[in-house]
Amino acid sequence: MATRAEAFDDLVIDTAQRFRGVLGRRWGDVEFAVEDIPPSDPQGWEEGVPLARLWPQQGLLPARIVVYRRPVETISRGADQAEVVHEVMVEQVARLLGVDPDEVDPPR
Repeated sequence: MATRAEAFDDLVIDTAQRFRGVLGRRWGDVEFAVEDIPPSDPQGWEEGVPLARLWPQQGLLPARIVVYRRPVETISRGADQAEVVHEVMVEQVARLLGVDPDEVDPPR
């Protein structure tokens, strides 16, 4: 039986796999990670508690998308957590690619 944290990690991994086609060759240049809470030093554009954060590629370091488990769990109470994780990750992948989120995940 998986813990809540392990189940959340698996959810992020499964969701990240969906972006393999969108990222194409850049897939290998992106790391996806989960942290429990965001660091206490918010970026200037962040209002409130961030749900995720993107660090662009720097030199040999790959781009990194980090999803913050506890804030996502908090806002997804009563909602489909998989859907919330998907939306959060769509936003981050779109920021990474410099495109509108609808280009990453077109509306159905």
